[in-house]
Amino acid sequence: MMLDRFRLDDRVAIVTGAGRGIGAAVAAGLAEAGADVVAGARSADQLAETAAAVEAHGRRAATVAGDLSTRDGMQSLVDTAIAEFGRVDIVVNNVGGAMPSAFLDTSERSFDTAMRFNVTSAFNLTQLAVPHLLESDGASVVNIASSAGQFAIRGMSAYGTAKAALIHLTRELAQDLSPKVRVNAVSPGAIATSALDIVLQTPELHDAMLDGTPMRRLGDPDDIAAAVLFLASPAASYVTGEVLAVNGGIQGSNLELGLPDL
Repeated sequence: MMLDRFRLDDRVAIVTGAGRGIGAAVAAGLAEAGADVVAGARSADQLAETAAAVEAHGRRAATVAGDLSTRDGMQSLVDTAIAEFGRVDIVVNNVGGAMPSAFLDTSERSFDTAMRFNVTSAFNLTQLAVPHLLESDGASVVNIASSAGQFAIRGMSAYGTAKAALIHLTRELAQDLSPKVRVNAVSPGAIATSALDIVLQTPELHDAMLDGTPMRRLGDPDDIAAAVLFLASPAASYVTGEVLAVNGGIQGSNLELGLPDL
Protein backbone atom coordinates (compact mmCIF):
# COMPACT_ATOMS: atom_id res chain seq x y z
CA MET A 1 0.00 0.00 0.00
CA MET A 2 1.11 3.56 -0.66
CA LEU A 3 1.10 4.50 3.02
CA ASP A 4 3.50 1.64 3.74
CA ARG A 5 6.16 3.56 1.83
CA PHE A 6 6.20 6.10 4.68
CA ARG A 7 6.97 3.45 7.29
CA LEU A 8 10.35 3.33 9.02
CA ASP A 9 9.92 0.11 10.94
CA ASP A 10 13.09 -0.95 12.78
CA ARG A 11 15.13 1.88 11.29
CA VAL A 12 17.41 3.91 13.55
CA ALA A 13 17.47 7.69 13.33
CA ILE A 14 19.82 10.24 14.87
CA VAL A 15 18.19 13.63 15.44
CA THR A 16 20.18 16.63 16.68
CA GLY A 17 18.70 19.60 18.49
CA ALA A 18 15.98 17.21 19.61
CA GLY A 19 15.23 18.67 23.02
CA ARG A 20 12.40 20.94 21.86
CA GLY A 21 10.71 22.55 18.90
CA ILE A 22 11.37 21.12 15.45
CA GLY A 23 13.86 18.51 16.64
CA ALA A 24 11.52 17.10 19.27
CA ALA A 25 8.66 16.97 16.75
CA VAL A 26 10.88 15.20 14.22
CA ALA A 27 12.00 12.61 16.77
CA ALA A 28 8.39 11.84 17.73
CA GLY A 29 7.27 11.77 14.11
CA LEU A 30 9.96 9.31 13.05
CA ALA A 31 9.10 7.13 16.04
CA GLU A 32 5.42 7.16 15.09
CA ALA A 33 6.48 5.83 11.68
CA GLY A 34 8.42 2.99 13.34
CA ALA A 35 11.96 4.24 13.95
CA ASP A 36 14.08 4.01 17.07
CA VAL A 37 15.67 7.36 17.84
CA VAL A 38 18.94 8.68 19.23
CA ALA A 39 18.18 12.24 20.33
CA GLY A 40 20.90 14.79 21.00
CA ALA A 41 20.71 18.24 22.61
CA ARG A 42 22.23 20.26 25.43
CA SER A 43 19.45 19.79 28.00
CA ALA A 44 19.05 16.37 29.62
CA ASP A 45 15.67 17.40 31.02
CA GLN A 46 14.33 18.33 27.59
CA LEU A 47 15.74 15.15 26.08
CA ALA A 48 13.89 13.12 28.71
CA GLU A 49 10.63 14.58 27.43
CA THR A 50 11.58 13.74 23.85
CA ALA A 51 12.47 10.20 24.84
CA ALA A 52 9.09 9.83 26.54
CA ALA A 53 7.35 10.96 23.35
CA VAL A 54 9.33 8.41 21.31
CA GLU A 55 8.54 5.63 23.75
CA ALA A 56 4.85 6.59 23.75
CA HIS A 57 4.84 5.41 20.14
CA GLY A 58 6.24 2.04 21.19
CA ARG A 59 9.78 2.71 19.99
CA ARG A 60 13.12 2.81 21.78
CA ALA A 61 14.95 6.04 22.59
CA ALA A 62 18.51 6.88 23.57
CA THR A 63 19.62 10.36 24.52
CA VAL A 64 22.94 12.20 24.44
CA ALA A 65 23.17 15.48 26.34
CA GLY A 66 26.13 17.66 25.47
CA ASP A 67 27.75 20.15 23.13
CA LEU A 68 26.84 19.22 19.56
CA SER A 69 28.94 22.00 18.07
CA THR A 70 32.01 19.76 18.43
CA ARG A 71 33.03 16.71 16.42
CA ASP A 72 33.43 14.75 19.64
CA GLY A 73 29.81 15.57 20.50
CA MET A 74 28.66 14.19 17.16
CA GLN A 75 30.85 11.11 17.59
CA SER A 76 29.04 10.37 20.83
CA LEU A 77 25.72 10.31 18.97
CA VAL A 78 27.00 7.79 16.43
CA ASP A 79 28.65 5.68 19.13
CA THR A 80 25.42 5.63 21.12
CA ALA A 81 23.39 4.57 18.09
CA ILE A 82 25.71 1.65 17.41
CA ALA A 83 25.99 0.63 21.04
CA GLU A 84 22.25 0.80 21.73
CA PHE A 85 20.73 -0.21 18.40
CA GLY A 86 23.54 -1.59 16.23
CA ARG A 87 22.90 0.57 13.16
CA VAL A 88 22.25 4.02 11.70
CA ASP A 89 19.77 4.51 8.85
CA ILE A 90 18.72 8.14 9.13
CA VAL A 91 20.50 11.33 10.17
CA VAL A 92 18.57 14.54 10.76
CA ASN A 93 20.87 17.54 11.13
CA ASN A 94 18.56 19.95 12.94
CA VAL A 95 20.84 21.64 15.45
CA GLY A 96 21.56 25.25 14.53
CA GLY A 97 20.55 28.86 14.96
CA ALA A 98 21.96 32.36 15.39
CA MET A 99 20.56 35.66 16.56
CA PRO A 100 19.92 38.39 13.99
CA SER A 101 21.97 41.54 14.19
CA ALA A 102 22.94 44.51 12.05
CA PHE A 103 25.92 43.76 9.84
CA LEU A 104 28.31 46.16 11.57
CA ASP A 105 27.26 44.71 14.92
CA THR A 106 27.98 41.13 13.81
CA SER A 107 31.34 40.08 15.18
CA GLU A 108 33.75 37.73 13.45
CA ARG A 109 33.28 35.34 16.36
CA SER A 110 29.48 35.26 16.01
CA PHE A 111 29.80 34.75 12.25
CA ASP A 112 32.22 31.85 12.76
CA THR A 113 29.97 30.39 15.45
CA ALA A 114 26.97 30.49 13.11
CA MET A 115 28.92 28.61 10.46
CA ARG A 116 30.15 26.00 12.92
CA PHE A 117 26.79 25.49 14.61
CA ASN A 118 24.73 25.31 11.41
CA VAL A 119 27.11 23.88 8.81
CA THR A 120 30.17 22.25 10.36
CA SER A 121 27.94 20.35 12.77
CA ALA A 122 26.06 18.77 9.85
CA PHE A 123 29.32 18.04 8.04
CA ASN A 124 30.75 16.32 11.12
CA LEU A 125 27.77 14.15 11.98
CA THR A 126 27.15 13.11 8.39
CA GLN A 127 30.80 12.21 7.83
CA LEU A 128 30.96 10.22 11.06
CA ALA A 129 27.72 8.40 10.29
CA VAL A 130 28.47 7.52 6.66
CA PRO A 131 30.36 4.25 7.34
CA HIS A 132 27.23 2.98 9.09
CA LEU A 133 24.77 4.54 6.64
CA LEU A 134 26.50 2.62 3.84
CA GLU A 135 25.42 -0.60 5.52
CA SER A 136 21.75 0.43 5.39
CA ASP A 137 19.51 -0.49 2.48
CA GLY A 138 17.77 2.87 2.51
CA ALA A 139 20.01 5.46 4.13
CA SER A 140 18.92 9.08 4.26
CA VAL A 141 20.31 12.37 5.56
CA VAL A 142 17.94 15.30 6.06
CA ASN A 143 19.33 18.75 6.85
CA ILE A 144 17.12 21.42 8.40
CA ALA A 145 17.91 24.61 6.52
CA SER A 146 15.84 27.82 6.55
CA SER A 147 14.13 30.25 4.21
CA ALA A 148 16.74 32.69 5.54
CA GLY A 149 19.24 30.69 3.49
CA GLN A 150 17.17 31.20 0.34
CA PHE A 151 15.93 34.79 0.66
CA ALA A 152 18.07 37.76 1.69
CA ILE A 153 16.91 39.29 4.96
CA ARG A 154 18.46 42.36 6.54
CA GLY A 155 20.10 41.40 9.83
CA MET A 156 20.74 37.78 8.86
CA SER A 157 24.25 37.99 7.43
CA ALA A 158 25.52 35.25 9.79
CA TYR A 159 22.50 32.95 10.05
CA GLY A 160 21.33 33.35 6.46
CA THR A 161 24.80 32.75 5.05
CA ALA A 162 25.21 29.66 7.22
CA LYS A 163 21.89 28.20 6.12
CA ALA A 164 22.70 28.95 2.48
CA ALA A 165 25.94 27.06 2.95
CA LEU A 166 24.01 24.16 4.48
CA ILE A 167 21.75 24.07 1.43
CA HIS A 168 24.76 23.87 -0.86
CA LEU A 169 26.39 21.26 1.36
CA THR A 170 23.19 19.22 0.95
CA ARG A 171 23.56 19.30 -2.83
CA GLU A 172 27.26 18.49 -2.69
CA LEU A 173 26.75 15.53 -0.38
CA ALA A 174 23.91 14.22 -2.52
CA GLN A 175 26.46 13.90 -5.31
CA ASP A 176 29.25 12.54 -3.11
CA LEU A 177 27.13 9.91 -1.36
CA SER A 178 24.90 8.70 -4.18
CA PRO A 179 23.63 6.12 -4.89
CA LYS A 180 23.89 4.57 -1.41
CA VAL A 181 22.85 7.56 0.72
CA ARG A 182 20.22 10.13 -0.18
CA VAL A 183 20.78 13.69 1.11
CA ASN A 184 18.04 16.32 1.13
CA ALA A 185 17.04 19.41 3.08
CA VAL A 186 13.88 20.93 4.48
CA SER A 187 13.74 24.72 4.39
CA PRO A 188 11.28 25.94 7.04
CA GLY A 189 9.72 29.35 7.02
CA ALA A 190 8.42 30.89 10.23
CA ILE A 191 7.72 28.02 12.63
CA ALA A 192 6.07 28.56 16.01
CA THR A 193 8.92 27.65 18.36
CA SER A 194 10.57 29.29 21.35
CA ALA A 195 13.45 30.31 19.07
CA LEU A 196 11.08 32.36 16.91
CA ASP A 197 9.57 33.95 20.02
CA ILE A 198 12.98 35.49 20.74
CA VAL A 199 12.92 37.22 17.34
CA LEU A 200 9.24 38.24 17.33
CA GLN A 201 9.48 40.41 20.40
CA THR A 202 6.49 42.65 19.58
CA PRO A 203 2.92 41.98 18.42
CA GLU A 204 3.65 44.24 15.45
CA LEU A 205 6.46 41.98 14.21
CA HIS A 206 4.26 38.92 14.67
CA ASP A 207 1.36 40.45 12.75
CA ALA A 208 3.63 41.70 9.99
CA MET A 209 5.04 38.20 9.54
CA LEU A 210 1.55 36.74 9.23
CA ASP A 211 0.57 39.43 6.75
CA GLY A 212 3.63 38.56 4.65
CA THR A 213 2.79 34.85 4.58
CA PRO A 214 0.24 33.65 2.01
CA MET A 215 -1.06 30.95 4.40
CA ARG A 216 -1.59 33.66 7.05
CA ARG A 217 -0.25 31.58 9.90
CA LEU A 218 2.96 30.42 11.49
CA GLY A 219 4.08 26.89 10.75
CA ASP A 220 3.86 24.14 13.32
CA PRO A 221 6.83 21.91 14.18
CA ASP A 222 4.77 18.95 12.99
CA ASP A 223 4.67 20.54 9.53
CA ILE A 224 8.44 20.14 9.40
CA ALA A 225 8.34 16.67 10.96
CA ALA A 226 6.00 15.50 8.19
CA ALA A 227 8.39 16.80 5.52
CA VAL A 228 11.34 15.10 7.21
CA LEU A 229 9.40 11.83 7.39
CA PHE A 230 8.74 11.97 3.66
CA LEU A 231 12.39 12.62 2.79
CA ALA A 232 13.69 10.00 5.22
CA SER A 233 11.27 7.29 4.12
CA PRO A 234 11.09 4.97 1.11
CA ALA A 235 8.38 7.30 -0.23
CA ALA A 236 11.25 9.58 -1.31
CA SER A 237 13.52 6.80 -2.57
CA TYR A 238 14.08 8.65 -5.88
CA VAL A 239 14.67 12.06 -4.27
CA THR A 240 18.15 13.37 -3.48
CA GLY A 241 19.86 16.75 -3.55
CA GLU A 242 16.55 18.59 -3.14
CA VAL A 243 15.42 21.39 -0.84
CA LEU A 244 11.79 21.05 0.25
CA ALA A 245 10.39 24.45 1.25
CA VAL A 246 7.81 24.33 4.02
CA ASN A 247 7.19 28.03 4.42
CA GLY A 248 3.53 28.93 4.00
CA GLY A 249 4.02 30.06 0.41
CA ILE A 250 6.47 32.93 0.87
CA GLN A 251 8.50 33.95 -2.17
CA GLY A 252 10.83 36.27 -0.28
CA SER A 253 11.48 37.55 3.22
CA ASN A 254 8.43 37.92 5.45
CA LEU A 255 10.48 39.29 8.33
CA GLU A 256 11.54 42.91 8.53
CA LEU A 257 13.35 43.73 11.77
CA GLY A 258 13.25 47.46 11.20
CA LEU A 259 17.03 47.85 10.97
CA PRO A 260 17.83 51.30 9.58
CA ASP A 261 19.97 52.12 6.56
CA LEU A 262 23.63 52.73 7.34
